[in-house]
Amino acid sequence: MIDDGTGLLTIGELARATGLSVRTIRYWSDDGALPPVTRSAGGYRLYDAGSAARLELIRTLRELGLGLHDVRRVLTGETTVARVAAAHVTALDAQIRSLRVTRAVLSTVARRGSTAEEMTLMNKLARLSTAERRRIIEDFMAEVFDGIDAADPDIRQRLRFAAADLPDDPTPEQVDAWVELAELIQDPGFRATMRRMIEVNAADRGPDVPSGSSLWFMSRLVRLAAQAVREGVAPDSARAAGVLRELLGDADPSFVLERLSAATNVRVARYRELSALVNGVEPPSSHEAEFGWVVAALRARTAG
Repeated sequence: MIDDGTGLLTIGELARATGLSVRTIRYWSDDGALPPVTRSAGGYRLYDAGSAARLELIRTLRELGLGLHDVRRVLTGETTVARVAAAHVTALDAQIRSLRVTRAVLSTVARRGSTAEEMTLMNKLARLSTAERRRIIEDFMAEVFDGIDAADPDIRQRLRFAAADLPDDPTPEQVDAWVELAELIQDPGFRATMRRMIEVNAADRGPDVPSGSSLWFMSRLVRLAAQAVREGVAPDSARAAGVLRELLGDADPSFVLERLSAATNVRVARYRELSALVNGVEPPSSHEAEFGWVVAALRARTAG
């Protein structure tokens, strides 16, 4: 303390009193966060007790991760600690999510023994921002459904859920699934397959057909076909023809065969599996035996 009765402190004395380095205090002072109260006759910076208290607040704010710009705004009353803290919480949450994705990507790479090229691709796809990931999903939905107004709304809703976004805290398995899913839904060939499936779904829907009818039909198909499989009914038998009549009514077997062929595509099945993994739910049953039986029975009826 300068021995002139003013109680003012030199920068060195302020450093010793607070445990901070002269260099740090000088930097904060030059930046405007801790302006000196005055200067000595020799031009040296001088500080008072209020400066020491201000310095402790600066140190606390800096330890909490605030930049000097935000520190100055708090000290001048331009904003409050609470507002700045809330903004930093949001920023930290984004950083944490990013770090979780990075950790999951690295875990996947370590488990799979991925090449540098695979790791680069995985990291690129997994680290896409939420907005960019949603854009990929929206582009996929738009291309698949564009102009097909008669499609079952329930199918649209389920497909949007299936085109899952990566969760905030993904497991390595979810990263793996998201990377494959993102590649799949951006593939022009797969988009064409999905659009064809939606076109087939919409072709026989009149304006009065209730939402969810397509799923009701598939559920009924699985139930009737499962019973036929359990009872050993041959797909080309007369009894199988009766099962089909119960299932289809007077619908055209050729059209239903086309519809089922679209719905049971191998890549569509893989899409459902990947979506379930990303969403953290059990993968749906493919009902291969049931669909296979109905397809075989339909082919027997449409042959020749």
